[in-house]
This record gives sequence, C-alpha cells and structure tokens, in this order.
Amino acid sequence: MNILVLGSGGREHTIAWKLSQSRKVTRVFIAPGNAGTMLVGDNVNISPEDFGAIKKFVVENDIGMVFPGPEVPLVKGIRDFFESDSEIKDVPVIGPDSRGASLEGSKDFAKEFMVKYGIPTASYGSFTGDEIDEAAGFLRSMSPPYVLKADGLAAGKGVIIISDYDEAVNELKSMFAGKFGSAGDRVVIEEFLSGIELSVFVITDGKDYKILPEAKDYKRIGEGDTGLNTGGMGAVSPVPFATAEFLDKVDEKIVKPTLFGLMKEKIDYRGFIFIGLMNCDGEPTVIEYNVRMGDPEAEVVIPRIESDLFDLFEGVAEGNLKERTLEISDKIVTTVMLVSGGYPGVYEKGKHISGIDSVEGSIAFHAGTRYEGGNVVTSGGRVIALSTYAKTMDDALSGSFRNAGIIDFEGKYYRKDIGFDLK
Repeated sequence: MNILVLGSGGREHTIAWKLSQSRKVTRVFIAPGNAGTMLVGDNVNISPEDFGAIKKFVVENDIGMVFPGPEVPLVKGIRDFFESDSEIKDVPVIGPDSRGASLEGSKDFAKEFMVKYGIPTASYGSFTGDEIDEAAGFLRSMSPPYVLKADGLAAGKGVIIISDYDEAVNELKSMFAGKFGSAGDRVVIEEFLSGIELSVFVITDGKDYKILPEAKDYKRIGEGDTGLNTGGMGAVSPVPFATAEFLDKVDEKIVKPTLFGLMKEKIDYRGFIFIGLMNCDGEPTVIEYNVRMGDPEAEVVIPRIESDLFDLFEGVAEGNLKERTLEISDKIVTTVMLVSGGYPGVYEKGKHISGIDSVEGSIAFHAGTRYEGGNVVTSGGRVIALSTYAKTMDDALSGSFRNAGIIDFEGKYYRKDIGFDLK
C-alpha cells in the first residue's frame, strides 16, 4: 500500500522512517517533508492544510492511507473532508474527526470533557473578552502562580504562567486583544499544579486501545528548565518514575474514562491521543490532551516500537486494533534537539548544515531542514533531533550529546542537560 504522511517536522520524519520498514508499505510519500524524509520516502510539495491538493494527489497516486502528523489539519477536519467525498471516502485517515480534535483544538472543550467524565485535572475557569472583570475576580480567588491558556491553537505558545496578579490581568487583556489571534478569544485560567511532567500516548480504533511507551520532554529553551517555552528541546523514554503502579493509575483513572467519554459523546475517535500529565505526589493529573503524537516525544517513543507501525494503523482503520501486536523495546531512547540561534524568538534560516553523514550510534531525525543546491540547510527553529538507543539513560544521553557536537551550523544551540531531573 502507498501511504501519505502530512507534515514536515521531526515527528513526521520519525513516522515515515518507521512506516518505510513495513513489508506492507509499498511507498511512503511525505507532504511537504524535509531533507530527512527524502531518505525514507518521496517528498511532495503540498501543504498539509490544502485538502483539495491532497485529494488530487491521493486519487492520482493510488494512496491507500493518510496520516496527518500535525494537529492543524485534524482540527480543520481533514478526516471529515475525506469521509464526505465519494471519491476518497474509503481512504482511511489515521486521526480523529473535527469533533474529536476539539480535545486539542479547544482547551475549554477539553476541560469540560474532563470534568464531565471524572478525569483528574486542575480546577479552572473559562472566560471571553467581555468577561474580563469576572476573569480578574477569578484570578484574585486563586493562589499564584497563575496559568493562562488560549482556548484555541496557538502553535504551542498559548500557555502563560505568571506569579504576579497585576501582570496576569494585563496578560489576560493582551490575550483578549489578539496576542494569539482568534485562539485567545476565550482564555482558560487554571490552578497551578506542582509536580513533574510526563506524557502518555494511546492509539485507539474508537473501541479498543493500546498504550505506547511514555516519555518526558523538555520545553524550556534554557538549561535547568529556564527561559521561554519551545516546541521541545529533547525527550527521554521510558520515564524512571513512571512505575507500573503509576501507569496502572493512568490507565484506570485517565485512559479508560477518556475512551468511555468519547464513546458516550458519540465521537468516533481513531488515532493517537497524547495525554500530558503531572505526577502530583504519585497521582496522575491531566494538564492537556493532544490529538497526535508529540514532537520531540515521537523521536523517542516510535523508535521503541519493535512491531510494525503500519500494522497498528491498519488495525485502527479496520477497527480491529485489539488483534494487532504491539512490541516495545526495553532499551532507553533519548533525543537531543539542535535548534537555530535565537529560537524560540527570531532566527535566521538557510544555514548550511555539516556533519550529518558523520553521525554514528544515533538517528538524525530532521525537523527544520530542506535540501537546497546540493546542501542540507536549516529551515526552522528546531532543526535536527538526535535519538539514541542504549541500556542506560546515561549511555543514551552520551550518544545523543556526542553526535550533537558533530553536526554543525551557524548559530547551533542545544541543551546539555536533557534528563537532568531523572537521574
């Protein structure tokens, strides 16, 4: 079967890399892809949000399955688009429809869902711009720090944590005034949770599910988890404190109620569910849902899957995931992200990248690269993730850091303390 992967980041390179290993897959196409995906499939110059062009390509190239990597096409309804078109309705899209994608597309929807189905989460209030006085009053009733979340998609930048009340009110006003565009028309104010974060990933066919390896990623740009939030500077899987007992609690208190709630709401959810958690004194509490694999978590979770990823996708599409095999490596995988100078603020693109061919013992998953004039150059803030397998976390990190030093481009930066809080 030919399969089309939508997206251009490290997550999509990782997914395409794994799918290309399946004996059931004939060709992997990636739209638009990057310089790394060219090594495992065929890049296609189509935007993941151009549904008309995607349909045309699917029809003309005998595509049997579509996998949207990022959240935007899912929230915009790519599965709904396929299912409503007689020409392509039988081509499965591995991901939720637009209603299911609201778990990520609307923080307010997700919080209401969690409360309705008894899923542990932080207490919250939800407000629009004409409710600024009520929102300020709600803030006053809480203890700092204050967590402000733009309701809609804000490219991973819509969460603000502030300790000062007056600053929080001013931030609220700027969010309502359009700081994050229409994503901030509604703002969710949450109780701050104290603990350590991790992410749990589920794949489901709408009835049955399988839990994938958990991971911990590092969002802050600076070492010691300081500075601005990014899309992710590195990740580790498995997570040492995620014991069997803790993960059983996640399954019983979060995963099962989530799937029950989706079925109760008559949402035909087929695809990944990313559950962002806080470990609060041994109790899992949900911070957020995402409706796709994380990035850079995919770069440590997918390499630990020893079984056929396409076979799992086929189980999702055919509704028989329960019959499919999921085999997980007991090795540890770490990834370290090389980023452009200035990221997550203003950064330059088009910087020549050297040393990729000299990487040994790690897999270089491309995130923001392109092929130009015979060279690989930077094309994004996050550039390359270096993923390494080992028997211990220290050995895996050593491999990722060693290769992070080999690859070079002007302005290169990476955190040298990934995993620091797990040792």
